[in-house]
Amino acid sequence: MINALKKPKVYIPVIILIIIIVGIVFLSNRGDKQEFDTAIAQRIDLTQEVSVTGRVKPAQSVELAFEKSGKVSAVYADVGKEVLAGQILVVLGNSELAAQLSQAQAGVESAQAQLEQYQAALETQQAKLNELKLGTRPEEIQIQETKVANAKTSLEDAKNNLIVQIQDAYTKSDDAIRNKVDQFFLNPKGTNPQLTFFTDSQLESDIESKRLLIETTLKSWQTSLETLTTSSDLESYIDVAKKNLSQTKNLLEKAALAVNGLTPNSSISQTTIDAYKSDVSTGRTNINTAIVNLTTAEEKLRTAESNLKLEQDNLALKKAKATDEQITAQEAQVKQAEAYVLSQQAQIKQAKANANNYYAQISKTVIRAPINGTITQQDAKVGEIVSANTVIVSLMSVSQFEIEANIPEADIAKVNVGNDAKVTLDAYGNDVVFGVKVVAIDPAETIIDGVATYKVTFQFVEKNERIKSGMTANIDISTEKRENVIAIPQRAVVTKNGEKTVKVIIGEETKEVKVKTGMRDSYGSIEILEGVNEGDTVVITFE
Repeated sequence: MINALKKPKVYIPVIILIIIIVGIVFLSNRGDKQEFDTAIAQRIDLTQEVSVTGRVKPAQSVELAFEKSGKVSAVYADVGKEVLAGQILVVLGNSELAAQLSQAQAGVESAQAQLEQYQAALETQQAKLNELKLGTRPEEIQIQETKVANAKTSLEDAKNNLIVQIQDAYTKSDDAIRNKVDQFFLNPKGTNPQLTFFTDSQLESDIESKRLLIETTLKSWQTSLETLTTSSDLESYIDVAKKNLSQTKNLLEKAALAVNGLTPNSSISQTTIDAYKSDVSTGRTNINTAIVNLTTAEEKLRTAESNLKLEQDNLALKKAKATDEQITAQEAQVKQAEAYVLSQQAQIKQAKANANNYYAQISKTVIRAPINGTITQQDAKVGEIVSANTVIVSLMSVSQFEIEANIPEADIAKVNVGNDAKVTLDAYGNDVVFGVKVVAIDPAETIIDGVATYKVTFQFVEKNERIKSGMTANIDISTEKRENVIAIPQRAVVTKNGEKTVKVIIGEETKEVKVKTGMRDSYGSIEILEGVNEGDTVVITFE
């Protein structure tokens, strides 16, 4: 042992080797271990911003003129007046154009309504063609068979109702004659019925003869009804009932004439006369009711028979296969409907073009303020004729300065006229913030260092004496805002095979879930539309 200690040079390389091996093992184990952080999904307000650098420049005044000459009809601008972008300043007379525009717009609406009708007709014709080619589906045939069965039931109900009304017609006739009229007859059912009171001899003879005849009618009618069923010849029974009701009604009318002409005497009292009148009136009412009920029942029978035939025909049509001729004819109908639709679409296009033309002409009769500013010149007077391209209004921006910046192609789609922005000037540091607004975006690109950019102009919201021409401006444009949305750090979202996923900690386990994302803000957060709930703990992996 002592000898070994005396030879330290022998052990030093061994010790160093051991240290290296331990280090390699430690680093290897450490590489296999995945470090991660976590975040809580929570509801926040997201703001998307585009940051660019620009330069302050003096604002220029705007000179405004009409493209065409005309008579001034209204002036809304006075020198020194502050106006807002879009505000109307001067208007030329355009009543005739306005009327033509209204007419053109009405033409567009009318053509659109007609197009909707044609499109509906096309859909109907196409559906018919498809039905002819494919044939009727079993489900539709079954539905139609049910309709036929229902129509048969309705017909049977109508027949039963008719039988009831025919029998009721006999009952009312029997009651009207044998109860209401026979009370003032002697031997009413015999071969020589006689009235018990004296009346006009001709009327008396007529009533007595009709009473004799109707007795035979009632007896034969009653006998025929004993064999009446729904399978009987209902047409003949209806004819008989109508004829018998008419005969009964005629006798009651004659009887009413007789009793209404009675006066009280020693052989008949007013009370008896009143009773006769009342009974005859009731009988007449009942017969009229029977006639109406019979007519209604007959109409229901006709309707039920017609409906049954219609449903049976429809069933036969659905079961029958379409012929080549039918398909060809229906294809022609579809082509014709398509032609109508295309023609109407062309008419709508032309009508819209006409309306847009009038609108464009009207817009040329109105001068609007292109920016917020102050009127510095105004030479228009109501009733005056102004020439084309003659400056009549000059406008200077509210702010003395504006900012121009070039925004790359990747971000320009996010920016719109009217967007608010915050600006810091290098001269005053990041603590001094100025408000600006996007007022113009050049439609044409500007190539800078091989990159397509678009010039955007900003106006200061308020005047400020500290703003100087030539200052470098750092602009943060607020392009979109989302309030109270669920958001997590962007780094928690991983894209695999075209799908976005997030690891969510549930208890002591980690579960990978698919997510649908929305807007990304400028501070590293992203909106979650589906997949993660508020309060979930998500993993931010460091690889």
